[in-house]
Amino acid sequence: MGWVWAIIVGFVLGLIAKAVIPGKQHSPLWLTTICGILGAIVGNAIARAVGVGATPGIDWTRHIFQLVAAIIIVAAVDALYMATLGKRKVHRV
Repeated sequence: MGWVWAIIVGFVLGLIAKAVIPGKQHSPLWLTTICGILGAIVGNAIARAVGVGATPGIDWTRHIFQLVAAIIIVAAVDALYMATLGKRKVHRV
């Protein structure tokens, strides 16, 4: 069940990150989901390093770290995607 939650959280974080980043992102949905999963992992690691890895109730601080990490990762991967594979796809259309 852990993998299912990781995919769901990654999907949601990736979509929120795409919505926050200005402009159009051209990366596919599966890549956005992977970036969201990576954002959740990195955000958890940063939260643990800062000392807020587990708190009673809802971990808002940890979720903010996850979202910021997902935004950074989605933006970087989308830029890399456009620099490599994306330009060919955009010119075809």
